[in-house]
Amino acid sequence: MSHSAVEIANLLYRYAEMMDAGDLEGVAALFRHARVKVKDSEEMLDEAGILRLWKQYVKIYPCGTPRTKHVITNPIIEVDETSGKATARSYYTVLQATSELPLQPIAAGRYHDEFERVGQTWRFCYRDYSLLEFTGDLRFHLNVPV
Repeated sequence: MSHSAVEIANLLYRYAEMMDAGDLEGVAALFRHARVKVKDSEEMLDEAGILRLWKQYVKIYPCGTPRTKHVITNPIIEVDETSGKATARSYYTVLQATSELPLQPIAAGRYHDEFERVGQTWRFCYRDYSLLEFTGDLRFHLNVPV
């Protein structure tokens, strides 16, 4: 895997790590220079919009986390070093365990991402966040029904 592909994969994994840590501000900052598609529409959110959405939807427990593990798998990363552009398609599975919910998968879907290199640093420039395909018991993860 090229150095650029590793850096891009690390962005995917950093998203999961910060989301599971309950660092909604930090994870939203990953999308500071990005457009995020959240529904089957043309609606796009920026960093402030996605943070507002997560603060409204995601339950944060007294431990400071949503008690989840986002597992990102099967990343297909395509890098154009010349243009400084890249894409990634990946799967995600969200696991959750709470005092009321035994460990189980609660959601699965796909991310379609676009990245740009600025100087020597890769960053998100687009994410399709609307590709939720399977849902389980989301009562303990979200404040609103899906």
